[in-house]
Amino acid sequence: MPRNGSRPAAKARRLTVAILSRNPRLHSTRRLVEASRALGHRVRVLDTLHCNMVLARARPSLFYQGEEVGPVDVVIPRIGASITSYGLAVVNQFDMMGVPVLNDALAIARARDKLRALQLLSRYGLDIPRTAMCRFRDEVAQVVEHVGGLPCIIKLIQGTQGVGVMIASTMDEVQGMLDTFWDLGQEILLQEFVAESKGRDLRALVIGDRVVAAMRRQARTGEFRSNIHRGGKARAVTLTREYTEAAVKAARVIGLEVAGVDMLESRGGPKIMEVNSSPGFEGLERATKKDIARLYVEHAVEMARFRQAVQFNS
Repeated sequence: MPRNGSRPAAKARRLTVAILSRNPRLHSTRRLVEASRALGHRVRVLDTLHCNMVLARARPSLFYQGEEVGPVDVVIPRIGASITSYGLAVVNQFDMMGVPVLNDALAIARARDKLRALQLLSRYGLDIPRTAMCRFRDEVAQVVEHVGGLPCIIKLIQGTQGVGVMIASTMDEVQGMLDTFWDLGQEILLQEFVAESKGRDLRALVIGDRVVAAMRRQARTGEFRSNIHRGGKARAVTLTREYTEAAVKAARVIGLEVAGVDMLESRGGPKIMEVNSSPGFEGLERATKKDIARLYVEHAVEMARFRQAVQFNS
């Protein structure tokens, strides 16, 4: 969908919005339902794991609770990390059926793989914390030096809401954490500890080509992770142009229409920590007093109507 310039006119009508979510009672899912209805659209919440995909030549289809899913105008994926593989297949199925999806499967997959995301961000000129990966015990000391020495951050390649993120202050701690994760078959990253931003970060919500809201998160006492789910506090902020442009570019590089971009405030400017494809926005709505859910749905509807207009005029 073009991000600038004129768009083909399409007659406004009531649309059917499908939300892929395992739990309709989750705050973000519930708010998206409320916003869809407030805007006059039909809305269905589909439990991602109960979406049964059927493939046949030239006719992919999808069944839910024993019945074929009827006409859907746009899909808003809320794919949890624990069901990434199946969730991506469901998103792909809707895409194959010609239904616009707010974030496509390829972009979600990029965002979920922390190493791949950081590789892409770095390749396209965005600043990130120095990051390294290794797999052998005798190489760990050298890799720690590559990221600036101790203390350093250790992260699971796939994790969410601060789970699998630790700080190590000694080589014994580093080695113990790595051995534990490796024994469990987990891949990890070692990352630079940006001292000036300890316990603090920025979350920017990008929708389309703009930052619609941002907050600064501060960790609770004794905790270095600033996630709201871990007791962090948040307040609304207005980002400078440098930080706004970095957030929007990060979302574009990963390929996401909607993204939560987490940044550290370093002496050299913004460092992108992570780009989230299904960002929760309870804390952001509370901090900024903005109707984030409405902005989310409006963008999904705009995508759907643009697609319909193009098809009508072709």
